[in-house]
Amino acid sequence: MVDREQRTPFYGIVLILASMLGAFAVNYYGVGPYWFRIAVYLVAAMVILVGAVMTFRDYSR
Repeated sequence: MVDREQRTPFYGIVLILASMLGAFAVNYYGVGPYWFRIAVYLVAAMVILVGAVMTFRDYSR
């Protein structure tokens, strides 16, 4: 179980970076209509929250 506990923060950081890069790409390149951009931003925000929970979860117990 120790191996999984060490990989969880890494996966959280990967989720955060991927969602930030996705939102940046949509904003920078202006892909799609406004409703699509808003949907990407909302999904990115939710993924960042999940990534933050995975990254900063306390396994001290």
